[in-house]
Amino acid sequence: MDKASHPLRLLENCFKSLRKRLICIAMDDTPTFLDARGLLCPLPVLKARKRLMGLASGAQLQVLADDPAAVIDMPHFCAEQGHELLATQEQDDATLYLIRKG
Repeated sequence: MDKASHPLRLLENCFKSLRKRLICIAMDDTPTFLDARGLLCPLPVLKARKRLMGLASGAQLQVLADDPAAVIDMPHFCAEQGHELLATQEQDDATLYLIRKG
């Protein structure tokens, strides 16, 4: 049996390939999405805070909220917690907030 086909070598190559894929997934710039429609103050902000806690610094979170108070709450939350509010966009009867974790 040659070195390249040795079971341990094959397993090692498999792990290297898997590691590369996991790194690519971790570096993916696709924002995480949170649908907070139907939730009233302070729940959209609390749900966003909880979701952001599980993300790496620099990751992006999209929050879709229809609570009128979110227009004030989301920018205030971002400023207070050190996150960056990248954009807001009206979508039908809700607002989409794009947040970058600080």
